[in-house]
Amino acid sequence: MNTDTRQPITIRMHDADNVAIVANDGGLPPGAVLAGGLVLVDRIPQGHKVALVNLAKGTAVLRYNVPIGYALKDIPAGSWVHERLLEMPAARGLEGLPIATVRPPVQAPLEGYTFEGYRNADGSVGTRNILAITTTVQCVAGVVDFAVKRIKAELLPKFPNVDDVVGLEHTYGCGVAIDAPDAIIPIRTLRNISLNPNFGGEVMVVSLGCEKLQPERLLPPGSFAIVDERKPADAELDVVCLQSDSHVGFMSMIDSIMQAAALHLKKLDARRRETVPASELVVGVQCGGSDAFSGVTANPAVGFCTDLLVRAGASVMFSETTEVRDGIDQLTSRANTPEVAQAMIREMAWYDAYLQKGLVDRSANTTPGNKKGGLSNIVEKAMGSIVKSGSSPISGVLAPGEKLRQKGLIYAATPASDFICGTLQLAAGMNLHVFTTGRGTPYGLAECPVIKVATRSDLARRWHDLMDINAGRIADGEASIADVGWEMFHLMLDVASGRKKTWAEHWKLHNALVLFNPAPVT
Repeated sequence: MNTDTRQPITIRMHDADNVAIVANDGGLPPGAVLAGGLVLVDRIPQGHKVALVNLAKGTAVLRYNVPIGYALKDIPAGSWVHERLLEMPAARGLEGLPIATVRPPVQAPLEGYTFEGYRNADGSVGTRNILAITTTVQCVAGVVDFAVKRIKAELLPKFPNVDDVVGLEHTYGCGVAIDAPDAIIPIRTLRNISLNPNFGGEVMVVSLGCEKLQPERLLPPGSFAIVDERKPADAELDVVCLQSDSHVGFMSMIDSIMQAAALHLKKLDARRRETVPASELVVGVQCGGSDAFSGVTANPAVGFCTDLLVRAGASVMFSETTEVRDGIDQLTSRANTPEVAQAMIREMAWYDAYLQKGLVDRSANTTPGNKKGGLSNIVEKAMGSIVKSGSSPISGVLAPGEKLRQKGLIYAATPASDFICGTLQLAAGMNLHVFTTGRGTPYGLAECPVIKVATRSDLARRWHDLMDINAGRIADGEASIADVGWEMFHLMLDVASGRKKTWAEHWKLHNALVLFNPAPVT
């Protein structure tokens, strides 16, 4: 076990808080004396809470100046405060919320920052130049995977300006209630991922033939031509159908896929990076494997960087409905307009109903790892998650799978699952991803660069070749939130330009796409 020889260090997020978290590596033993003279009664692990005063049964336990729970019994000062000692507060109602009441001071525009990106015909900009092969149904996944390996080995070296080839595989497309009202969510998600800016408008589809999600339903005429104004609105979709009579044997299917891929690779290879303003960044922010330091170090640094990006005219999406639900009053108050606030309330209400239909509630969100890292429940987790959004006004809301069409800070409604959230942010048009973690996760996306931010220095040291930024320096007193926020901003420009690769890119750590499908399966 790592031990920290420094004096006991605790972090209190607000002057009104009656708990603080232990920052020392390895935690603190009973008998340790805190700076104010408080003596610890229990051994308290790193990231976990210590009672700063005597907490009588029923007392609200405050962190971030928010009740994260109520003491189930008397808790003496100096004791370890963990989830088994707390009753979780009820969820905040969705009525009577503050609506567009916060008007933060107008920040000066952040001008003069650029990156080298791939300008698309529709005006969007990619940070990578990737051939994506869309699939209509999971049945073709094995064939596409085989073909992609051959394409990378035999064709990709001939096209040095193309970064990668990816198969957009998923588990949707058949065996589902394709006409159910909520089926629009996975369908538009896959459609909009196919049109992501990092794919350069080269739309290629592999279909089985008999599936419910037919290619023309996934990408109807006109939907893909808008990516490239040079193509007519009735341009024919490039589809390789495995059940076509022209295919005799497995290798004939592979040959057809490779022939189609070669044509798209040639077009992509002709593209070149050009200098574009930082306003062309579309950044998705997310956290996973969170701990009590997430809301102290990494997420506040992301929030600072979010404000920089908004000042630069970029688009930033924050998400994870269950992980912001308990702070809905903070979000509606920051809405740019009452309409934006009502849209956030609509998404929270939809998700409340979705959880209720599944006979679960928001308490199902927190994981054993979250709790081991010091997060007692979803309320505490939510307070640390929201700070990724910074302090800018929230200018828009996206329902799951919708495409982003505006600048500024956007709430993109998604489940909290890392993989579903990342998938939906890709569908919205994300061209760069930032992912914070306290417990550690090798999460990555083939479709988009992912910058990984460690909440603790211990994690950054142990996972030195997986974490791109160490925000734990904030808790160590070696850097400020602003220092790490600016570091992140400059790293984003370098990664977006292709000057630097993230560790996830270096190791080719890519998680599968997961389509959010609330409709029934059949």
